[in-house]
Amino acid sequence: MKENKYDDSVFFEKYSQMTRSQKGLEGAGEWKTLEPMLPDFTGRRVLDLGCGFGWHCEYAARHGAASVVGVDLSERMLARARSEHSAPVIRYECMSIEDVDFAPGSFDVVLSSLAFHYVADFDAVAEKIHRFLTPGGDFVFSCEHPVFTAYGTQDWYYAPDGSILHFPVDRYFIEGRREAVFLGERVVKYHRTLTSYVQALLQNGFAVTDLKEPQPLQEMLDLPGMVDELRRPMMLIVAAKKQM
Repeated sequence: MKENKYDDSVFFEKYSQMTRSQKGLEGAGEWKTLEPMLPDFTGRRVLDLGCGFGWHCEYAARHGAASVVGVDLSERMLARARSEHSAPVIRYECMSIEDVDFAPGSFDVVLSSLAFHYVADFDAVAEKIHRFLTPGGDFVFSCEHPVFTAYGTQDWYYAPDGSILHFPVDRYFIEGRREAVFLGERVVKYHRTLTSYVQALLQNGFAVTDLKEPQPLQEMLDLPGMVDELRRPMMLIVAAKKQM
């Protein structure tokens, strides 16, 4: 069963208070790394998987996309997207990433932001996306870094006095379901190695064109706890292109 934590009222309210929820793309720490990796949207048909509040859909529309389809499993997220990030070229649909089904060659660009760590079978998703894309089409996504998802709890290891000792990395090569704590709530995520992400792309007809592990911006390092974010990678961003 696909978990839909974002329609839980308590979790949704907590998520809505996050900086990235309040400020959008500029409030997302990885945005300055992700934006230069995005393709030209002019005149192109775009699919956003796990679109959330619709920030990336709106960005694609403002940068000339001919059409944008945003897909998300959460009705609460989509209600916000339709209310705050709509445009004539944008259409939002409620469904899981695993259940999306479009005709071959329906899109020129596929995006996904911090959603694939909620998906059990990334290889199957990569195969679908390859089918949805036109030859030469672009696929750009971010996800939680395998170092961050490996152990499962996604929290630091603390000394008796409460200071941070290190971030635990264990069971790295044992892929699969993890129970994490996010915003104080238990959330099911899925761990896979960096090799598995890249091989799923290569084996499904993609060429990897860029790969980044975003770090906190220099101007963010004075924020509470931000310096510690230099101690381990939290996110992974990959750009790929469908082979002709």
